[in-house]
Amino acid sequence: MISETQAVSAATLADATLQRFAREVAKYPADQKQSAVMACLAIVQQEQGHVSLAAEKAIAAYLDMAPMAVHEVTTFYNMYNQRPVGKYKLNVCTNLPCQLRDGNKALAHLEHKLGIAMGETTADGLFTLQQSECLGACADSPVMLVNDRHMCSFMSNDKLDQLIDGLKAAEAKA
Repeated sequence: MISETQAVSAATLADATLQRFAREVAKYPADQKQSAVMACLAIVQQEQGHVSLAAEKAIAAYLDMAPMAVHEVTTFYNMYNQRPVGKYKLNVCTNLPCQLRDGNKALAHLEHKLGIAMGETTADGLFTLQQSECLGACADSPVMLVNDRHMCSFMSNDKLDQLIDGLKAAEAKA
């Protein structure tokens, strides 16, 4: 017999997703399956582009966690998108070392160039602009992270323009 929480989980997530969850959970002792929460969040985001509240609840049900505990992980890390984002997510570091070396100016330049405010997505769906906590490259500031994968250092206005123009050009070719 299927429990109510398993039914919620199965109704919200595809079988292939649940199979991926099972592989992650299998990496931990049975009494510590909640340790797979970050991996499960990453799987959902990879498949759906963001982690919705419904997905958080399904993950919580699957891992026998309180939904709030999953939500706390989702909201603590800015690598998890809580709503749809553009094809290129630009996280600009605005912690103190980057601020002292023009991180806020880099953010303002991108807001102007893209015509959006921090936290928004361009109308064409290409760019989402976010501020970020420390990216661990203070000596290279101002720094930014593109799509949670590619670190960009020493981001002057010229380098920011080159990055944005290059990404737009690549999209035009595609």
